[in-house]
Amino acid sequence: MSYNLEEMSNHHRTAVIDIFNHYIANEFAAYPEEPVGYDLFDRFLEMTQGYPSIVVKDDVRAVVGFAFLRPYHPASTFRRTAMITYFIMPEHTGKGLGTRILERFVQEARVLGIETILANASSRNEGSLRFHRRNGFRECGRFRRVGTKFGEDFDVVWMQLDL
Repeated sequence: MSYNLEEMSNHHRTAVIDIFNHYIANEFAAYPEEPVGYDLFDRFLEMTQGYPSIVVKDDVRAVVGFAFLRPYHPASTFRRTAMITYFIMPEHTGKGLGTRILERFVQEARVLGIETILANASSRNEGSLRFHRRNGFRECGRFRRVGTKFGEDFDVVWMQLDL
């Protein structure tokens, strides 16, 4: 199967939120407990303005994932730091898409003057933690037992990649 990365636009609203809601309902990857409305997509577009944001399409042009960089903090003193977010449908993980997205975003981040990329993940999301470690991120912080989902406590693990 071949995949294409395409700039995220309003046209992708339904698919992106449906993917996010899949992770809300089934995994620890998305933090909310209840499905979100399609209006959240407006917030995604707003927070990623001036930063790369993409959707992943499979060979039949269906959206199977999305990803974006965004500012870590609105203060200009943090302009060298961005946060990364990505969600790829489970049947499309393990195929190099996350690495492909990360490599693209690292290149684009450098052009933007970004020197550090941060990610955070639930301590119960072992796949994400493994992926980030394998791709050069190191754990830089952990908030213990700050979340509860599906009746289980979890930590939020912060990871950092220095470019």
